[in-house]
Amino acid sequence: MARSAKPTASAETPPLTPNRARPPEPTRFEASKDQLLDFYKQMLLIRRFEERAGQLYGLGLIGGFCHLYIGQEAVAVGLQSAMTVGKDSVITGYRDHGHMLAYGIDPNVIMAELTGRAAGISKGKGGSMHMFSVEHGFYGGHGIVGAQVSLGTGLAFKHQYSGDGGVCLSYFGDGAANQGQVYESFNMAELWKLPAIYAIENNQYAMGTSVARSASEPDFYKRGESFRIPGLQVDGMDVLAVRGAAETALEWVRGGNGPIILELKTYRYRGHSMSDPAKYRSREEVQGFREHHDPIDRAAKELEALGAREDELKQIDKEIKDIVVEAAKFAEETPEPEAAELHTDVLVESY
Repeated sequence: MARSAKPTASAETPPLTPNRARPPEPTRFEASKDQLLDFYKQMLLIRRFEERAGQLYGLGLIGGFCHLYIGQEAVAVGLQSAMTVGKDSVITGYRDHGHMLAYGIDPNVIMAELTGRAAGISKGKGGSMHMFSVEHGFYGGHGIVGAQVSLGTGLAFKHQYSGDGGVCLSYFGDGAANQGQVYESFNMAELWKLPAIYAIENNQYAMGTSVARSASEPDFYKRGESFRIPGLQVDGMDVLAVRGAAETALEWVRGGNGPIILELKTYRYRGHSMSDPAKYRSREEVQGFREHHDPIDRAAKELEALGAREDELKQIDKEIKDIVVEAAKFAEETPEPEAAELHTDVLVESY
């Protein structure tokens, strides 16, 4: 039998060399004093909120797992400050308190959720790891490592399908970046040119194993190359660098170019969760990041250079602490869910 001829391209066959256009390199966001002050307040709120959450966990008022965001504040604030609440959607893993605060959700209802109270944003049923707000377009904390990437890809498809102009921002960490479903999602997102931003929060240790020991390709922004998804690496300890990258990513995605990957090089000061003593790294390493790379200290120094006074920043800190104290007080005083709530919100009963 004669060997068939080599197939040739036709109108129905996609080109063998798809468009390899790339977004421009991001530039650091040029914030006004008022804009930087707003970023500073948001990061400080996350920091003080998480510190109080750690205290409540130690007192037994927060049960289950509790993963704090201390050190990574610039990532959520820098990215989400560029997004539109109610239009764009956000989804993340179980280190989710900071992302909710960065999306403008009331600290009272977040703290109430952490303590399992009926006034919590998920009626006290989600706790630290599974908070959710359709109203804000925040689709959770998720406990299954990497699962939020597949769900976020679905949310991006929803935005495309409905033509609402929205973008889905999916957060995951360096540990989750090795999950297989992440790459299935990448493939689908690029094939369909979905409006998806994949934000890899590389805090260098996943659950406790360093990137050097767990990743054959430690530059996570390159993880989309085999799917023709462009990637950018960003200083995740600099809120203005993150905001600049967010602007670039949003312009790329909203322009119909498909997904983009942002690798945010960041660092968590606490263990993976409250039960993690973090013996896999030295105190000197952590202290070095606190002293030389802290995102809040960096913003404070830049504010001072723009004319902010030290006493003004101290007053802001006091006001933020008062907000967090009030949130903790609210959470401690509000009642727990009624026993009958065990049987509600289990199944979707109507569509």
